[in-house]
Amino acid sequence: MNLPNKLTLGRVILIPVFLILLFVKSPYGKYLAAGIFIIASMTDGLDGYLARSRRQVTLFGKFMDPVADKLLVTAALVSLVALHEIHALPVIIILGREFAVSGLRSLAASEGVVISASPLGKIKTITQIVAISAILLENFPFRLINFPFDQCALWIAVFFTLYSGIDYFLRFRKELHLDGGTEIM
Repeated sequence: MNLPNKLTLGRVILIPVFLILLFVKSPYGKYLAAGIFIIASMTDGLDGYLARSRRQVTLFGKFMDPVADKLLVTAALVSLVALHEIHALPVIIILGREFAVSGLRSLAASEGVVISASPLGKIKTITQIVAISAILLENFPFRLINFPFDQCALWIAVFFTLYSGIDYFLRFRKELHLDGGTEIM
């Protein structure tokens, strides 16, 4: 197993560590969980960069990298709802988009079309990571000036989540030439 794949697998392994730290009754648990979340999130960009630069892109990496990202973000968002740190609505929107785009990619793959990640998808991921990190860090340092950066960041992430989702569906339509007559159903 190459280094990029080990980093991806490491990200998945860090998820239960993150969850244990997040739910442990300790004054520092949430901050340690935030550190684990940030470290795990940083491996996302690193594994992709290493795989491309070393020409070590594998089928495992292509499959597991987006799965690891979705597992990490989903675990964090659902946990934050369970801890009453955030409202469920943005989480439902974010997770709904993830299911829809994953289904879209599966449908496209069944037609022999590969829909790769877009720059908007990368922006979506970054905004989600920033928002989750800010919430985990209890809006530090912005709480010192009474600015709700964490909540603003969450709604910015929702915006880019929806925007990138729409982009995927428009690209899918174009890739499969569904503009004029071909029916999926």
